Amino acid sequence: MNRLDLNGASAIVTGGASGIGEACARQLAALGARVVVADLQEDKGEAVAKEIGGLYVKCDVSSEEDGNAAVAAATEMGPLRVLVNSAGIGWANRTIDRNNSPMPQEQFDFVIKVNLLGSFNMLRLAAAAMAQTDAADDDGQRGAIVNMASVAAFDGQIGQAAYSASKGGVVGMTLPIARDLSAVGVRVNTVAPGLIETPIYGEGEASEQFKENLGKNVLFPKRLGSADELASMVVELITNKYMNGEVVRVDGGIRMPPK
Repeated sequence: MNRLDLNGASAIVTGGASGIGEACARQLAALGARVVVADLQEDKGEAVAKEIGGLYVKCDVSSEEDGNAAVAAATEMGPLRVLVNSAGIGWANRTIDRNNSPMPQEQFDFVIKVNLLGSFNMLRLAAAAMAQTDAADDDGQRGAIVNMASVAAFDGQIGQAAYSASKGGVVGMTLPIARDLSAVGVRVNTVAPGLIETPIYGEGEASEQFKENLGKNVLFPKRLGSADELASMVVELITNKYMNGEVVRVDGGIRMPPK
């Protein structure tokens, strides 16, 4: 099948030191990409980068300086063809609490800053570098970008106002950015994961019980998804040359209840 060839190309994966980002970084490296692991977790980031023959760059995705450093590191290893925007945070808090006190505005702002503004920051900087590469095929393809949203963008739960707003913004910007970047041959898609087993749920017996209960809400299969299952969809969106401007739920068919 005619797919976007990543051999000798470079890729940036934000949040690549653990969870979904790490799985994406490993699968991209297996396809021949030289991966920049852009993350704030230095020890884990260095370890993953070393294992996959890539490079770790300490990166706050909301910082232009850090974003430029990640892009520069990638372009030194090969033409930049891929960005996976996997870095993100969750911060659950109700709009007003049980005492009718409002949620601190800075909490909402911080989640938007990392998840939405950070995603756009990395995207604009990576796209500018991709636009300067030679076309990879006869269609004029120069690269592919995959953003990470969440099913919370569509069915956010109680306490998820900030998180859902940030991920809804990622969904909302997918098509207009895909339209913007079509002029330079860069495709843009977004994945909306459901309940994925990542380090966020902790470890131990209580954690396993919690995950088992969560899994019962999934339509089928009745379990949390794996980071590898999610990463395989990310890789499909990158390598399938006809996927563009789309948001794909990867969630086992779950529709989240209010709480």
